[in-house]
Amino acid sequence: MKKLLFFSGLLTVLVFNSYAQSCCQKATGNDMKALAFNKSFKAAHEAPLPYHYTPERGGAMISYKVAGGNDGHAFFVPADDATDKVLIVVHEWWGLNDYIKKEAERWQKLLEGKVAVYAVDLYDGRVAATPDEAGKLMGSLDAKRGQAILKGLIAKIGPGKSIATIGWCMGGTWSFNATLAAGNQAAGCVMYYGFPEKDIQKIRTLKADVLYNYGSQDNFIREPDVKQFGKEVEAAGHQFTFHSFDAVHAFANPSNPKYNASAAAEAQTYALRFLKAKLLSE
Repeated sequence: MKKLLFFSGLLTVLVFNSYAQSCCQKATGNDMKALAFNKSFKAAHEAPLPYHYTPERGGAMISYKVAGGNDGHAFFVPADDATDKVLIVVHEWWGLNDYIKKEAERWQKLLEGKVAVYAVDLYDGRVAATPDEAGKLMGSLDAKRGQAILKGLIAKIGPGKSIATIGWCMGGTWSFNATLAAGNQAAGCVMYYGFPEKDIQKIRTLKADVLYNYGSQDNFIREPDVKQFGKEVEAAGHQFTFHSFDAVHAFANPSNPKYNASAAAEAQTYALRFLKAKLLSE
C-alpha cells in the first residue's frame, strides 16, 4: 500500500555516476545520476498519494530572476516578523509538490516563526507522481541550471541575511550546494543521507558548519565516503557533526517501507537544535 509522503524529513538525493543496478550494490565515486536509474533505489521510494495542501502560515509561490535562463521559483513562507534569518529547503526527487510546501511551513513553525523559509524548485515546475518519473527528473537535472537556480534564490533573498539549508536524500546533496552558493551568508547546512561532495576544491570554499544524519544500513550512500567528506569539511575549518542511526536510506521519510519513526524523531531533534543554534542563538 502506498503511504503518504508527509516527511519527518523531506527530500531524496541527487547522486551522479555509472548505472549501479544491483539491489545490494552501493553507489561509489561521483554517483549523482546512478541512483536515478537504480532499480532498488526506486523500489525503496513508494509513490506519494495525491495530496493538496492549503497553506496555513502564509506560504505562497514566488518567482525570481535566474542568470542565463528562465525565472526560478520557490515556495516562500515569511517569518512572523521582519527577520534576517533564512532557511532554504530542497525538495526530494519528486519535485516541489504540496508535501514539500507543507514541510516548509512546518519548519517555519519549528523555528518559532522567526525564520523565513524558501522551498526551492530545482525542476522548474515539474513534479513526479511515480518512481520512474522521479528517476527521469532527477537524472536529467542539469547541474549548471540547478546552481543557477540556487544563486538566483540567494540574490532574491538579498545581502545581509544569515542562510541555513536543509535537505533529505536528493535535497541533502543540494543542501550542501546551496550552502556553497550562499558564500559568506551561509549559517549552517543540514544533510540527511545526501551524497557527499568529493571535489575538495569546492569543499574548501565552504563557510559554515555541517550536520549529517545517516542510516547505517544505507545501501546507496557509503559511510566511508561520508566520513572522508567530514574530514574535508573539518580541513576547511568547519565543524562536521555526524549522527548515525540503525536504519536504512531515507529512514526519515514515511513513504519509505522501512521508515524508522524513532530514528526520524531523534534525527529531527539534532537538526532542529543545530538550526536553532545557527539562526536563533543571538
